[in-house]
Amino acid sequence: MAPPTPVLAVRASNGTSMIYGPPDCVENTVFKRDGRASKFVTFSRDGSLFAWCNGDKVSVLNVADGRVLQSLDLPKTACLEFSPKSSILATWQPYSKTQESAQGDPNLHLWDLQTGKCLKSFYQKKMQGWCPTWSDDESIAVRNVNNELHFFENNKFDTIANKLHLQKVTEFVLSPGAQPSKVAVYVPGSKGAPSFVRLYQYPNFAGPTSALANKSFFKSDKVTMLWNKKASAVLVTASTEVDKTGASYYGEQTLHYLAVNGESAVVQLPKSGPIYDVVWSPGSAEFCVVYGFMPAKATVFNLKCDPVFDFGTGPRNAAYYSPQGHILVLAGFGNLRGQMEVWDAKRYKQISKPQAPDSTFFSWCPDGEHIVTATCAPRLRVGNGYKIWHYTGTVLHKSDVPSDAELWEVLWQPCAEGVFPEKPIRYQAAPSELGSAEPKPAQAYRPPALRNRPAASSKLHEEEPPQNMKQPAGGERPLSRAALKNQKKREAKKAAKQEGKSDDVQDKPPDPLPACPTPTPAAAASGDPETDKKIKNLRKKIKAIEQLKEQQATGKQLEKNQIEKIQKESQLLQELEDLELGL
Repeated sequence: MAPPTPVLAVRASNGTSMIYGPPDCVENTVFKRDGRASKFVTFSRDGSLFAWCNGDKVSVLNVADGRVLQSLDLPKTACLEFSPKSSILATWQPYSKTQESAQGDPNLHLWDLQTGKCLKSFYQKKMQGWCPTWSDDESIAVRNVNNELHFFENNKFDTIANKLHLQKVTEFVLSPGAQPSKVAVYVPGSKGAPSFVRLYQYPNFAGPTSALANKSFFKSDKVTMLWNKKASAVLVTASTEVDKTGASYYGEQTLHYLAVNGESAVVQLPKSGPIYDVVWSPGSAEFCVVYGFMPAKATVFNLKCDPVFDFGTGPRNAAYYSPQGHILVLAGFGNLRGQMEVWDAKRYKQISKPQAPDSTFFSWCPDGEHIVTATCAPRLRVGNGYKIWHYTGTVLHKSDVPSDAELWEVLWQPCAEGVFPEKPIRYQAAPSELGSAEPKPAQAYRPPALRNRPAASSKLHEEEPPQNMKQPAGGERPLSRAALKNQKKREAKKAAKQEGKSDDVQDKPPDPLPACPTPTPAAAASGDPETDKKIKNLRKKIKAIEQLKEQQATGKQLEKNQIEKIQKESQLLQELEDLELGL
């Protein structure tokens, strides 16, 4: 049986609609378009249910047949979230006080989707972290209440089953996957004490000694914690609001690694600058980091925090693995020009390099074959619309909203794991009437003062290619591992032979000076101190020129005066030859 075609929900100022994904990309008539502007839309984790709030009510719909399962009279609702098994719908509206109640009314509600009854209501003033976090089997739910974590079991929210109290807990993340569940907590530092992140296994909260792992660090105003899919390790991005050294407008970031077996490390990043994005591979064995001042570097690391592959530098600030983990996209959105680099994540071979200018959003389709990019308000209020692509760089569908409307969000329907297995990667562009969007090679503007100089001398940044595309000195093609190993063996043997020959030659009288322009360090003195001094200076200059030529062969950019020195080499050699011959 063929897998279903995922749908794409579109939320705009002129209403909410759905379209089928590729190959058809036509409107989904099962969902009746809602012409009112929606505040929020979301799918359940398995994609079977869809909920939206339009300022009048909250509706829950079965995606397959379009049946409305629940309709809740909640006009002020601003956020929605399904529990992992779609048994509960959480709704949140901004907290407000009334004349009748100085404390206000509860604004976080948990609804049973089978009966439509409200299971529990809470006070939740802040929008950040408003929704309870469930384990995948819904056996545990967690809320952060006044710097204390409250744990509920089996969706019984009237009774707090466990508590984890640490002074000033500000962030927590529950692990994905099967039981036993683990939780990562962050406590910011104060009064000279460092901040720390600890990993606990539920329900072992007996103190610091019961923690699975602990990592403390300074320079942290906030953190982002990210579990891998297997719940074996956490990546912690610690950042400060202000970089006291003045090197970065974005503050200062560091990346830390914690594993449930107690191991912890600081991930060493070769280039200084901000950390733009950190993402785990779906296989949980590798993670990709985009970092450094522009042009930013991107590197894949293993679980030992050792670099596996370096993608070089480029205009990028985000990384996205496909749901199957076989493709990695490095992209530069927001204030960058929308360049995407699509890579085979196993062979580290580039598949395509399309460009989606003015994009503010990117998302993989669950099939691992298609992606969507969008230009959304309020980030950009002109040119709003979205495109559906094949990963080979072909645009399959394009939709622009009317000039008097705004696009707010596009959202792929999720699918259960295993519905779309991994397919072999293709490198030929998929056919489409809209064609591909490979960027046209454009020449950079060069001021008049630089137009007569070599092009390389006017580059603003040192561009570094991916490690498998770096050219060795001389411009030869990169060698395979086996070829490099054999080459090193040959060079070692050659060096050993040269050493043996040099030992034999030391006992023999020196050969007469050959009549050729290449100078030799063992040339006899002329007898005139002034001439010897000139010869010595010329040899120094020639040696410096040889070093410059070696640097030029490795691809290093030389200054104008260094290039002029190289051009004088033949003249210096002729002068040296004349002095040594006594002319």
